[in-house]
Amino acid sequence: MKKNGIQEAWNNGQNIVNGWSSIANTFNSEILATSGFDSVTIDMQHGLVGYQKVVEMLQAISGYNITPMVRVPWNDPSMVMRCLDAGAYGIICPMVNTKEECEKFVAACRYPPKGNRSFGPIRARMYAGDDYFQHANDTLLNFAMIETSEAVDNLDKILSVEELDAVYIGPSDLAVTMGYAPGAYEKEVEDCLSYIIEMCKKKNIKAGIHCPDGKTVKERFDMGYNLGTISADAALLSQASKREIADAKN
Repeated sequence: MKKNGIQEAWNNGQNIVNGWSSIANTFNSEILATSGFDSVTIDMQHGLVGYQKVVEMLQAISGYNITPMVRVPWNDPSMVMRCLDAGAYGIICPMVNTKEECEKFVAACRYPPKGNRSFGPIRARMYAGDDYFQHANDTLLNFAMIETSEAVDNLDKILSVEELDAVYIGPSDLAVTMGYAPGAYEKEVEDCLSYIIEMCKKKNIKAGIHCPDGKTVKERFDMGYNLGTISADAALLSQASKREIADAKN
């Protein structure tokens, strides 16, 4: 089976810089795949991407040496399984707030006896290899999103779920549930981010986090986070356009 680049990097003590694709376009996916990111996540939750376009974007990414992942819209086993069958090598699941919700998510990512994923990797076997079934449970990654105060309160129990590979922090929603504006990095929020990574280290669970820019990704790596996402394609395009337009008009 084709190896998981994220898994290999982590095993070698390396961090992952992740790209984020919210624009439903295959050429856009190729741009991200050739820009130097270690992985690219296709966003079905807040991005403008439906399942058929996910398949096409995974096809576009698969020609390059980069790990493809999908953030599913919700904790729905059927969509988790469909994205894995399409060839995703990692699944990020939003709003995992309890141990029970985490167990439901990771079970959909694993074939029996480790989970309840149904067999039928229609494209994944073409992308990953004919021995997909034999190695999928040990190769594909799952990320439970920790992005609410409730999830933080239940963090110890969530991190104890067998077969959980990693968590992924959504700082905007976390800040909102703590009474702040989206994207606010108040001391209380920063303390919470520090608490999460320390708990992950104790439980030997990897941790990823969404960041507004590369500078913040570096800061999160220094804190101990193992994966950092640089913004999103739509935001990067908008920011670069505004910057260049301002330079031209000034």
